[in-house]
Amino acid sequence: MATHSMIIPSSSSSSLAATASPFKETLPLFSRSLTFPRKSWFSQFRLRFFAGKHSQQLESSNGCATNFASLQDSGDHLTEEHVTKEESTLSITVVGASGDLAKKKIFPALFALFYEGCLPQEFTVFGYARTKLTHDELRDMISRTLTCRIDQRENCGDKMDQFLKRCFYHSGQYNSEEDFAELNIKLKEKEGGKLANRLYYLSIPPNIFVDVVKCASLRASSTNGWTRVIVEKPFGRDSESSGELTRSLKQYLTEEQIFRIDHYLGKELVENLSVLRFSNLVFEPLWSRNYIRNVQLIFSEDFGTEGRGGYFDQYGIIRDIMQNHLLQILALFAMETPVSLDAEDIRSEKVKVLRSMKPLLLEDVVVGQYKGHSKGGKSYQGYTDDPTVPNHSLTPTFAAAAMFINNARWDGVPFLMKAGNALHTRGAEIRVQFRHVPGNLYKKSFATNLDNATNALVIRVQPDEGIYLRINNKVPGLGMRLDRSDLNLLYRSRYPREIPDAYERLLLDAIEGERRLFIRSDELDAAWDLFTPALKELEEMKIVPELYPYGSRGPVGAHYLASKYNVRWGDLGDA
Repeated sequence: MATHSMIIPSSSSSSLAATASPFKETLPLFSRSLTFPRKSWFSQFRLRFFAGKHSQQLESSNGCATNFASLQDSGDHLTEEHVTKEESTLSITVVGASGDLAKKKIFPALFALFYEGCLPQEFTVFGYARTKLTHDELRDMISRTLTCRIDQRENCGDKMDQFLKRCFYHSGQYNSEEDFAELNIKLKEKEGGKLANRLYYLSIPPNIFVDVVKCASLRASSTNGWTRVIVEKPFGRDSESSGELTRSLKQYLTEEQIFRIDHYLGKELVENLSVLRFSNLVFEPLWSRNYIRNVQLIFSEDFGTEGRGGYFDQYGIIRDIMQNHLLQILALFAMETPVSLDAEDIRSEKVKVLRSMKPLLLEDVVVGQYKGHSKGGKSYQGYTDDPTVPNHSLTPTFAAAAMFINNARWDGVPFLMKAGNALHTRGAEIRVQFRHVPGNLYKKSFATNLDNATNALVIRVQPDEGIYLRINNKVPGLGMRLDRSDLNLLYRSRYPREIPDAYERLLLDAIEGERRLFIRSDELDAAWDLFTPALKELEEMKIVPELYPYGSRGPVGAHYLASKYNVRWGDLGDA
């Protein structure tokens, strides 16, 4: 069963608190947590209230039960008799509120949750950054990125106004306890003495994570509710720096309070991966080395690093995409059946997969970097042409890698990853190529290339989300001519309602205390252990990346790597 957190105030039993964190002496203000069934008193009360007051089921379009805030702001006002004295509040503080991530993703996601009725009745949103802004200036900045993209069943302008009235701003330094103490005063004013739950979203560079967590812990944590912190990647640059970051955060937080976000885990098709496998009998028996020949995890962007070259150059494509997004998808794909859908059971199975994998070898890695190119009368600058990037940078903008899992299910199956910027197309997908049919009666119909006769399962994460299974089929007619056809589930055709953004799902999970889609510290350690040796070799040996033209399919070396394991990249045509 999924779990939710109930808070034990700091004055509670010291022996109980000691089990929550080895740093109990340095956690005077952050609350410790115990796990209880996920439905909180608020959810249970809300359902009882709706059952008594409304004969029809009230549900928003994305499946969230319509909440009190949505009803009140829509005109269906509740009286005091419907609300218990123990009513809680939620304060969401976006640290780094003036940055691109906050403006383009976090605030729009919060508005979408409000629009869909997924936020509690009493909530406020605070922006925190060094930039000097007034409340109205923050609201004006936010309003430019808000859209009622889901549907228009209510007046969009009214809903935006209602949301923006709940948004406030506080300017301060990231390492100033005094500034966070002032934020705390403002938060308390909005909370009005009620049970206060606080969520901090750190939309800031990782080098100031610890400063913010320290100041928030000492000066602006909740004293009678829960406090949680969402941490954005990158989580370090290698095993050593990641471990140091984790140790530093745990001086002020328990593991249960840290929500390490990888937004790819919130994407609809990634979350559907376990449903597809574990709830369909047709797939689970085939999910092993006995039937699967190779698995490909492919990520491509059709634009370069323009606008973020300085940041990107510190990390490169392997750290930016492979070590987190693609590896997380691989772990979900390859894990054994968990005991339950509980977050810890799922994450434990993912850790088992990562610990069963061979560390990435330099001989199984190909790196590339895009160069300037002219196409269709338009010129595109190369990576090092960006003024924020050093002229002789060796940072890869493309990488391909072959990885293996040393367990009974996957022994010998190559898991090929490929990720790159400035390629010919944009997309992310999982491609499963099955083995040849033994003694295929129709092999003559496929000439000498039996690979054309293999089945393939493709899970397209983005764009045009969908799942298709490639099969062999007879072309209608008097002759015996075979054709490859797709059994296709295209989401936009089957499910016309727009799919929620990944940040919406992950923010809602963090609010509800659901950790299934967030990364645990031992999971993070295992992931870095796989990539750190190869990353260090690449940098110490100063491996020069193979150049490829902007808008191309990437460096030729990626094809040689695939052919080394008798694999052809599926995104180049038929799988």
